[in-house]
Amino acid sequence: MKPLANVFVVLVAIAHLWFLTLEMFLWTAPIGLRTFQMTADQAAATSVLAANQGLYNGFLVAGLVWGLLARNDAIKIFFLGCVIVAGIFGAYTAKPSIFFVQALPAMIALSLVLITRERR
Repeated sequence: MKPLANVFVVLVAIAHLWFLTLEMFLWTAPIGLRTFQMTADQAAATSVLAANQGLYNGFLVAGLVWGLLARNDAIKIFFLGCVIVAGIFGAYTAKPSIFFVQALPAMIALSLVLITRERR
């Protein structure tokens, strides 16, 4: 079951790598405009904010990958918790579907990590 937990952590990390790419590099591109339902003017006006947001997603990816490579459940737990908080906040303040795209997968991953972690 530990491999399944790690697969879910990897899936969360991949999702956040995609969010980073959308927010930092594709924000004003057609896919960014469609994804975030913006006009080109809106995207241009908010591109710096989006890039900052994307950078934070990169930190989440780095933390999750660090936890996986170090085989350290505490690191995975911390960063999954960060993803969950960000997802809940995003769902509350921006768009409810963010909960299902960001927070829920991290909650599943966190549950699996907690169930399979080794007690010391």
